[in-house]
Parts: sequence; structure tokens; C-alpha cells
Amino acid sequence: MSDSDTKPAAKRREPREEKIRCDACPVLCYIAPGRTGACDRYANHDGVLTRVDPLVVLDRALEAGGPVVSFMGEGNEWEGEIVHTPERFVTAIGAGTTYPDYKPAPFIVSSAVEGVDMVTVVTEGIFSYCGVKLKIDTDRHLGPERAIVRADGEAVGHVTTGEYGSQMMSLGGVHHLTGGSKKEGRVTCATLLDLCNRKPVELTIDDGVSIVVQAGQAPVIDGQRETRMRVGCGSAAIGMFAKQWFEHLDEVVVVDDHITGVLSEHQAGKLLDVPPTGIRIKGRRSTPGRYFQVAEPGQGWGGTDISDPLTIIDRFDPKHARPGLRMLMVSTTGDHAAYFVLDEDLIPVETEMPAPVRASVERVQENCEPALCSVVFIGGAGGSLRAGVTENPVNLTRSVRDMLTHVTSGGADTYVWPGGGITYMVDVTQMPENAFGHVPTPALVAPIEFSMRLEDYAALGGHMESVVPLDELGEVERARKLGPGDERRWPLLSHNFRPRGEER
Repeated sequence: MSDSDTKPAAKRREPREEKIRCDACPVLCYIAPGRTGACDRYANHDGVLTRVDPLVVLDRALEAGGPVVSFMGEGNEWEGEIVHTPERFVTAIGAGTTYPDYKPAPFIVSSAVEGVDMVTVVTEGIFSYCGVKLKIDTDRHLGPERAIVRADGEAVGHVTTGEYGSQMMSLGGVHHLTGGSKKEGRVTCATLLDLCNRKPVELTIDDGVSIVVQAGQAPVIDGQRETRMRVGCGSAAIGMFAKQWFEHLDEVVVVDDHITGVLSEHQAGKLLDVPPTGIRIKGRRSTPGRYFQVAEPGQGWGGTDISDPLTIIDRFDPKHARPGLRMLMVSTTGDHAAYFVLDEDLIPVETEMPAPVRASVERVQENCEPALCSVVFIGGAGGSLRAGVTENPVNLTRSVRDMLTHVTSGGADTYVWPGGGITYMVDVTQMPENAFGHVPTPALVAPIEFSMRLEDYAALGGHMESVVPLDELGEVERARKLGPGDERRWPLLSHNFRPRGEER
């Protein structure tokens, strides 16, 4: 018997399931049947590259806040009925991308709006050059300006300027996404994605606090939820409530890290004939009744580091002060307040607050708006994305600048920055939920729509051969419809578009 007769029979190879290559982003995943790519946005469905998420269509007829209607579930197949009139707006959410960039946008939809032939170019842009701007409503000190903001220990942005009752932060940007370590890029991308999709994110600030940020929700700072955004600075509060104070009090000090107000010295007090009290405030006097730098920034009264408000008072001058003088000290949110009466030695003694004075503190609190976190996505629509609209991308930039083209994101209005390119910002709370995706390059995927008159689209060299009438989109196999929210923000209104040739 030969050796060949004793060898075991070779194992029969089962045919391998064929993978397909996704070209929706530069990663170029190979995807096995029934699986999704690294972004979870594209799948191999019976050998066909398929966008997983449903295409989102805004329905003007639905009431604001109405239920999401899915056309993917059993017994709920979509028959195309929701895109038959200009009362519907096809957003870019779930539309897919233009990558490779020479391809026309996934959807270029024409419709008649108020008697005008319109076209909307719909695409999901891949944004490596993007970030978010955070506005945190709080008087509390979050960290020094320019301090690094971290997520999971990785640098994802920095603290910027303090604005009126809010602290601003800038997160993301190309240097954090691609200019650092791989982990920094991944964490930055994940942080931006969660913030833009309105999920809570915990951030830490170097030499500062830990904060939980979620779009449209109150910030949670070192475990404490903020409730109120200050009514104004200390000087503004004096001006607003002076009339409610001067009949019941001799002096009011509104403690504020930025501008502390003093009623008797303030112009509002002068106009009400409030006599001098002899109070002497620590810090740098700006104008009468307005003081800077009365204390260091912190978590205490009015965003300062003090827990005892009397520490900002140097003394009372006996030339004007007298025993029995009544003084209210209050923070800019009304969260801190104390009532004092001067004793025989002109020393303030804390005393039970009279009812009218307590009512005035409650009025300060009443005039404070709820403290919220605002998340604004900012991205630059690069030349590659614009190539999905026209073969000559600069024409789209000029059309946006000339107000011939209206830019929306998920159907929400955007603000387009002046200057070169198409750099836009959008409030994520005005967009449908989960409007953002990502690719592991790393980069965010954000919806963007360009709407214009059909004649203007032709004039800028648009992909006219790819224009599809709205009522012919019935073959789209996946979609969901949403109410548009506020009627005034409907993306297709004639006042959004300047007629061609009209002077700006």
C-alpha cells in the first residue's frame, strides 16, 4: 500500500461567504453578508451595500412633537406616500454620502414650492474639520480660561471665554481628531458624537471641575445640578430691582464675580434718593456702585470663592453709617441671600429676613431662566462635499454667499459664517434625534442640505442628470417621517431664497 493510500482524505472546503467592499468613506471596509461596517451605518444586505438607518423626511402636516413613524417594521412597509407634496422635506439623515467625492449627492430632489420650482441636494458629509461649541449656563467657576477639557482622560478641547451668565467651551477640531494619538482621536470623535446626539457626556477640566453636559439639560457640576442662570450681573440686578428694595432696605449688595453692585452708590439708587450708607467694598471700583474683583472665582456666592459675604466688605464709614441700618446681600441667582442689621459698633449682624425682603429675593429667583447646556455643531463643508452638488464647487460657495442657496442640517436652520468656504453652525436640539453618525477615520458624519431654485441649480453647474422629482421617490425602501417642529423653521419657504438677480 502506498503512502498516498494511507493519507486522510482532504477536508472539503465550504464556499466562503463573499464580502463586499464599502466605498462610503475612506476606511473602505470589507463587509460580510448580514454584517455592518465599522461605522454601523452601512451593511451587506444580500450582497448589496445598504445604508442601515432610515432616511428621515420632515412632514409639515404632522403636529410638532408628533410620534416618529417607522416604515421599516413588519406590516408597516413604506409605499412612498409621504413624499408626494412639497409639504415634505427630504433631510440628509440616513441619505448616505458622496464618497468617492466625484459622485453626485445621494438625493437631488426637485419640487414645486409656492409656485416656484425648487431643488434640494441632500448628503451626509464626512467632517474631519468639525467640533462643538458649548454654552454652560452657570455662575460657578468651571476652570481657568484656556484650560484643557478632557473626556476619559484625553484632551478633547479647552475652556474659552466667559459670557453673560455662561461659560463657553470649544471641543473637537481637526487637531484633536487627527493631530494627536489614536486614542485622543477616537475619544474626541465619540465625545462629539454623543454631544451632538444629545447624550450626556462627563468632562473634566484641568484645575477645575467635573461636569456632565447634555444638550437641552441642566449642567451637573461636581455632582450638583444647576437650576438657575443668573438674572444679570450685580449691577444689572441693582438696576432691575432697585424700586423693590429701597422702601424696605437701606443698602443692597449683589455679589458677583464679574460686577458686584451696591445700591446706595449705583445710579439707580441715586435716582431713587437712597442716602449714602458709608459702605466700603473690597475690590476694584469701576464706576459708582460697580466693583470688579471683589474675590477670586469659585463655587460660592455669585461665582466667587466666598461662603461668607461679609468678607467682601472692608468697613462702614461712621460719617454716613448708623446703628440699625438694614442691608441685604444676595447673589445674582438669589440662591444665596442674607439680611443684616448694623449694631452699635457698626458691625453687620445677620438677622431673620423680613417677609418683603424675602419676597424680593424670590423675585430675583423668578427672573432667572433655567440653567441649560447648549451644544452647537460647527463644521466646514469642504470642496469634496460640495463636489456632490456641482462639478465646480466654488459656484456653490458663491451661491450660498449670495443667498441663492439655503443651507440646513437635518432640516434645521444653520448659521453660515462670513468669509471663505461654507462653515456653518447648527443647534443640535433643533435637529431630529440621532442625526449624527461617525466613521473611524475618525470623523463625524453630519446631515447637510442645500436648497435653491431649480434655475439657480442649473446655473451653478449642478448635477442636473441626477435630479429626481419628489413624487418619484417611492422606490426608496426605508424612511421615517417626523413633524417639523416650529412652523417658522420649515426649510422650504419662499422668503429663504432671494430671487436671482435681486440686489442684496
